Amino acid sequence: MLTALYVPANRPDRFAKAVAAGPDLVVFDLEDAVPVGDKVDARGWAVAWVAANASRPVEIRVNSLHSPWIADDLAAISAVPSVRLRVPKVESAADVHAVLEKVPSARITALIESPLGVERAFEIATADPRVIAVALGEADLSSALGVDGPTGLAWSRSRLVSASRAAGLGAPMMSVYPNVSDLDGLRKTSQEGRALGFVGRTAIHPRQLSTIVEAFTPTPEQVKAAQELLDAVEKADVANGGVLVLPDGRMVDPAMIGRAREVTALIQEIRTSTTHQPPPR
Repeated sequence: MLTALYVPANRPDRFAKAVAAGPDLVVFDLEDAVPVGDKVDARGWAVAWVAANASRPVEIRVNSLHSPWIADDLAAISAVPSVRLRVPKVESAADVHAVLEKVPSARITALIESPLGVERAFEIATADPRVIAVALGEADLSSALGVDGPTGLAWSRSRLVSASRAAGLGAPMMSVYPNVSDLDGLRKTSQEGRALGFVGRTAIHPRQLSTIVEAFTPTPEQVKAAQELLDAVEKADVANGGVLVLPDGRMVDPAMIGRAREVTALIQEIRTSTTHQPPPR
């Protein structure tokens, strides 16, 4: 999964357009994007749409666990089978369990937005098999840490990647880039995130999607190197262990083989998807 697109849940006129834009996942936002006066209507519109479009790749971001709206959010959503929930401001396994107690069929993306949540990232990621992903809420986290720019979040980002991988969840997606007109900045920061181990990113506008795909697509050189390595491994019959020395003198071990397989799998996903069409390099 490379792309997710937020859509305000109080804008039902945008729901179908968000899906048609082609992200891997559409996130209906009941929290930050919705004014207080629209919370009730937004909840009803989002739940009704998700219930009527069960085959669509969608997720609902509920209000925070300490908000006055969360109880009604979970009560309404509990009627939707196998719903995906994005839960903000998760700080412990207990927070995960509190949501699953109300919506047992849910699959959860735990949004970590505080220093305490970062410190407990692995605990959160392994709280329950129904946790399918963890993600950072970088605006709140930056404010809580008193940092500006990506340098101040580097450790937290790496911590999340490590916790997610250790929990068997795979690589996480990056947080949003708030300037929808600055595609160069989006590309640059996405490439920085890719170097840290992220795969993909959430967006707040459809125009960001192709740039995200471009930034997270392996380069032709990386794809070529990965395929050549795997071809050499196949010929030497050491696909499942052992060390291989290539003709050019490079030593290849199982970890390098695993990484090469990840690169080729990702590029295959991109090439076969109708929505992953990065612009030419």
